[in-house]
Amino acid sequence: MKLTVLTDNNTIIDRYYLGEPALSFYMEDGDRRILFDTGYSDVFLRNAEALGIDLHAITDIVLSHGHNDHTGGLRYLMEYMDCTKVRLTAHPGVFAGREYEGLPVGSPVTEEECRAHGMQVELTRTPVKISEHLTFLGEIPRVMPFESAFPIGIVTEDGVTTEDYVMDDSALLFHGEEGIFVITGCSHSGICNITEYAQSLTEETLPVQGIIGGFHLMKDDRQLRETVSYLKEHVTGTLCPCHCVSLYAKHCLMKELPVKEVGVGMTLELK
Repeated sequence: MKLTVLTDNNTIIDRYYLGEPALSFYMEDGDRRILFDTGYSDVFLRNAEALGIDLHAITDIVLSHGHNDHTGGLRYLMEYMDCTKVRLTAHPGVFAGREYEGLPVGSPVTEEECRAHGMQVELTRTPVKISEHLTFLGEIPRVMPFESAFPIGIVTEDGVTTEDYVMDDSALLFHGEEGIFVITGCSHSGICNITEYAQSLTEETLPVQGIIGGFHLMKDDRQLRETVSYLKEHVTGTLCPCHCVSLYAKHCLMKELPVKEVGVGMTLELK
């Protein structure tokens, strides 16, 4: 399986792509071509063109959660290509209305619009196979006492408004020859919760070869300290933190674990 970073806050040095505070990955696994999140704007389209990636070949879109820095590019994608053969997989809460500090932060595209453009929309709380090696995790059980403790704004579903704990936050599990690899968007559900759940879905306890994506770690607090301890114990390979991970958090991770720089243009080959 090959993964290419199409959108991130940063770009790889001496590679002339565009960055934005958002996330989008492109993955090739067998005959499936998967777009994991779409960033905030059309940046992922422009970077894909510069990288020589033909997004018309996409078979699947997977949304990690419903914030607009992960779903905003959907509208540009629907204008760019015919989506009638594309399957979209996400949690049922992904299209909910959201506000943070008075600003709208939910998906600017609705489920109805996706269906109107011909997408095969599959909304699920339970794991579902995306390709030979990739599984969408669905709703993540929140078992770690130090994670997912605070709401991020408010969410409105079925006319009811509540504090938003981003329950739709999910991730992808890559099941390889020698272990598993976790691919995440923002980890609002907690990167340790995600890793625990991913491991629980394998028939035997397999080593975690690595993780790529946003860990949503920003400051020196209990969550950061306990996350570093957990990952040090459970991850045997390399971490690739990006998007919503502060420089300080990356520094703390690097002191204890192998960490690889991430940016637009980076590729990973997983077996």
